[in-house]
Amino acid sequence: MSASSDASVTRARRPRGTRVLVVAVSTFSLLMVFLLGYVYAFSTVQEHRSQAQLFAQFRGLLDPASVIGPPLGGHITSDTPVALISVPALHLSQVVVVEGTTSGDLAQGPGHQSNSPLPGQVGQSILMGKAVSYGAPFAGLAQLRRGVLITATTGQGTFHFHVEDVRVAGSRLPVIPANASLLTLISTSQAGLFGASAASHLIYVDAALVGTPAPTPSGAPTTVSLAEVQGHSDSGAWPWVVCWSVLLVVAVALAMVLARRWGVRRTWLVATPTLLLAAWCLSGQVMRLLPNVY
Repeated sequence: MSASSDASVTRARRPRGTRVLVVAVSTFSLLMVFLLGYVYAFSTVQEHRSQAQLFAQFRGLLDPASVIGPPLGGHITSDTPVALISVPALHLSQVVVVEGTTSGDLAQGPGHQSNSPLPGQVGQSILMGKAVSYGAPFAGLAQLRRGVLITATTGQGTFHFHVEDVRVAGSRLPVIPANASLLTLISTSQAGLFGASAASHLIYVDAALVGTPAPTPSGAPTTVSLAEVQGHSDSGAWPWVVCWSVLLVVAVALAMVLARRWGVRRTWLVATPTLLLAAWCLSGQVMRLLPNVY
């Protein structure tokens, strides 16, 4: 092949390579914008929908006519609604608490750490919640003050707690008297994009029960996985992140091919739903890689 032929091939290929680069950069930029929108807006819509479904489910379990009652302890399946919590100072009213504290669990609302008793039972009950994404139910924990009222409802009744202390990571652990009930809420004190990445930003609110605690059933787990510990992420999301990333890349590549055959308008109508679905699912899995209280 002559030098002139090589030059013509290079010139022919350059526009295509440039187009691919432009599409890749544009896709990545749009994905980042979509991810930010998911964190601060779309995830809230998803959490509100989950809360509505969980509230209906839990109210049904609390109904005296229900054959199946709400769980009271022992081994409870993840994502099961276990309590309702109200914190007027945070504008929280009848928010459903689910079992489990991984990033995926907390996407539905506050979560109950499975190796702790339920709110109102003897011992220290631990609840975690997000402070930035998915409705941010526990945003503002750092602003709570001593004496603030917290109400929790479980299958054993409604319990009232008064805040006793607001502490940070490294502070002295609370002393739990025998046959007493303590409720501890955990989240992050930071509202920035990467604020929850450091354990030093965790915030703890301890509230003591007013009245007599309920008995704590036996059989609860004695340990939890690392993904359920405050401030940790869920590494189990990585395979899904890879799968949805590959699907998104394939969808973009197919859209480029179709655009050359059908035109941009027809391709836009056909490809947009698939691209949005892939971006939505990928964003949800990426959120699992962030600390659970973020």
